[in-house]
Amino acid sequence: MDYVIDQHLEEASFLWLHRDGALHAPHHALVDLARLDGRLEAHLDGLRVYGEQAWQRCLDALGEGGVGGIFASAVLAFESKDPERIEKVVQAAITVEGGVDSLVSALEWLPITDSEGHARQFLSRKEPALRRVGIAALAVHRRADAQILLDAIVDPDPLLQARALQSVGEMGHVALVREMQHFLSAEDDDVRFAVAWSTALLSGEVRALAVLEDINRLLPRNRSAGLELLFRRLSNDSARAHQQQLSRTPETFRLAATAAGSIGDPHIVPWLIEQMRKPMLARVAGEGFSTITGVHISNDKLEGKQPDGFNAGPTDDPEDENVEMDPDENLPWPDPELVQKWWDKNRGQFQNGTRYLLGKPMTIEWLQQVLRIGRQRQRAAAALELAIRQPGTPLFNVAAPGFRQQEMLGIKPFR
Repeated sequence: MDYVIDQHLEEASFLWLHRDGALHAPHHALVDLARLDGRLEAHLDGLRVYGEQAWQRCLDALGEGGVGGIFASAVLAFESKDPERIEKVVQAAITVEGGVDSLVSALEWLPITDSEGHARQFLSRKEPALRRVGIAALAVHRRADAQILLDAIVDPDPLLQARALQSVGEMGHVALVREMQHFLSAEDDDVRFAVAWSTALLSGEVRALAVLEDINRLLPRNRSAGLELLFRRLSNDSARAHQQQLSRTPETFRLAATAAGSIGDPHIVPWLIEQMRKPMLARVAGEGFSTITGVHISNDKLEGKQPDGFNAGPTDDPEDENVEMDPDENLPWPDPELVQKWWDKNRGQFQNGTRYLLGKPMTIEWLQQVLRIGRQRQRAAAALELAIRQPGTPLFNVAAPGFRQQEMLGIKPFR
């Protein structure tokens, strides 16, 4: 029996870590996420069956410090509503890097009817990290009301401030934009980014866009999200000019290729095809091409081979100082010649100056469809575009449990 419990706990922990990567993966669609989450839920069910015995094994796992184990233990503790169990999980989580995020993820996994009570209890705690859990848990369920966020925005803890400011944008609280303006000059990088991101999403305020545009001041962890929103908020001409500026500097070539897909203007497609001839940019340029045109490099037989001798990730050589993982590992290699032939044949279907996502102009109806059929990065783009076009509407959460997203989108859930 102990072996079976250990298997359920290990698999639940592993699958939770796997889904964390899948949320931003270029090759995962909603149906893939739902299947993954269905497997994760099945192992949580396995733990539930064994009751107290499973909980005792979870206690052992908490001492091992793994964030996946914290997630599984937190789900069981929150579901039990036992204050002692919850406190043991909480104390373990706040001592581990990423542990607070595991708590939020566990509360996101629960139905809102069960999660909300726990979240509000966290808001009454003294520890800023736990109040941040409360804010984040309400935000991921899109239940963070304006007054709760206003109270947190003025908290002296910068991480709590930043999470509350980010939640303003996620919730679509347009009425709070004025309340946030003075934070655009905040000294803390996370606070300044969070208010710029939310303000840009809700209003397109020029000062907020300027913060996102200053990439040298953006922390690396914020840079991708900041530029994604920036290029979707800038006018077409301004976006193209800024993208061209990024393309002139070797350090920002990759950002320029990513930005091209965010802009969505077919005018940039010839430039993207040219970048496909450069091994370090080929796959991300191919992704930008797909984002604009809707073409799938592999399925539509536009795929080439990896260049001989190319290696973007760590090797088996102990003396190799490159330990970074290949950022494009899950993207196909485009064949520039085949892509060019496809573009020559189909470019008449696209109009320069119009912004496209997956081959169609970004109407509300099409963006809603992309939420159903797109892959995770494409779905995240559609969610941003919908929020921009529908001020006051919460940002669709493409990181929520897959089966819950399917229910929200009217798709028969896979569980």
